[in-house]
Amino acid sequence: MQPFGRRPAASYGVRAGLGPLWRDDRFAVAQRSGGMTDRVAVVTAGGSGMGAAAARRLAADGFKVAILSSSGKGEALAQELGGLGITGSNQKVEDLEQLVSATMARFGRIDVLVNSAGHGPRAPILEITDAQWHTGLDVYLMNVIRPTRLIAPIMADQKGGAIINISTAWAFEPAANFPTSAVFRAGLAAYTKLFADQYAPHNVRMNNVLPGWIDSLPATEERRASVPLGRYGKSEEIAATIAFLASEGAGYITGQNIKVDGGLMRSSV
Repeated sequence: MQPFGRRPAASYGVRAGLGPLWRDDRFAVAQRSGGMTDRVAVVTAGGSGMGAAAARRLAADGFKVAILSSSGKGEALAQELGGLGITGSNQKVEDLEQLVSATMARFGRIDVLVNSAGHGPRAPILEITDAQWHTGLDVYLMNVIRPTRLIAPIMADQKGGAIINISTAWAFEPAANFPTSAVFRAGLAAYTKLFADQYAPHNVRMNNVLPGWIDSLPATEERRASVPLGRYGKSEEIAATIAFLASEGAGYITGQNIKVDGGLMRSSV
């Protein structure tokens, strides 16, 4: 597999024994039956929280959605939204391959990829074990790299696409509360800039959304008081930013880290 080199979408018969997707019988049926859609969005870790909110918003904006979730909630949400749901992990290549294969077979294209994440290890900095650091790498950085490796070449072959990663407001101003998240999402910022440079000629964009305190987290008065707007953000507000970055209106935005934090990190880079 070539992580950065362009490969045509036709080369992605992702699972063993499956022919090239563009020649797959299920894809041909979708074409004949009018099952092709204008815009298709894939959302990983999309069963709850900000990932689920993003899937709902994109569906409301007219996207067909394909959702990956380890809990099984993604399948239920996808059924509600008229999309495709796969139960699996964004830490397992075979599950991601199944997601991409099923999405291409059903819809024939992928226009948007939203990479959400679960929660990584938390501990005092010197008490984090090697295994926990590796888990953090999987949760907060490889969760983007693995699906991007599969989907970006498809987008390039289609001559366009948008990848949006849900990161954190603490990527540039790390907090001791979230050590593995801060470390690996700082790495994600670098990866995003590298990717944006290399895939801009193919009109494939990548941006990060950096949420602050969001209502999917436990609320405390201390945290609320630290936000200039004086409140927690809503998952729907993160989803609205993702929807904008997925739209044609954001077609000139790539390689950026966009804070949606109520002004919390106003003094950081």
